Amino acid sequence: MKFLRKGLFATIVALGLPVATASAATTSFDGTWNVRINASTEACGNGATVAIGISNGEVASSSSAVTASGRVAEAGNISVNLGSGVKHAVGSGHLSATSGSGTWRGAMCSGTWTAQRM
Repeated sequence: MKFLRKGLFATIVALGLPVATASAATTSFDGTWNVRINASTEACGNGATVAIGISNGEVASSSSAVTASGRVAEAGNISVNLGSGVKHAVGSGHLSATSGSGTWRGAMCSGTWTAQRM
């Protein structure tokens, strides 16, 4: 949550992937994921960690401070939209059984993310 007060998350909460149009994934990715968000520049902040939940392939936030929506396809491709107040980010990437990674972009910042299943 410290990151939400700093540049990147203050500018945009990140981890997003274009929302997939595929049907919800099997439950193989369901659970809680710890997502570390990194910005491409220091001005955007760096190192925020956000918990997200996946249920029946649908992404949801595990925090009241961050909203999350999106989908995980059967092959592990993930698309997510994140927001905090008026700030939003969109990202994309891929999950395996226990980890994942990808990129994100907001209005003024962009970067990468990594995820670990909790």
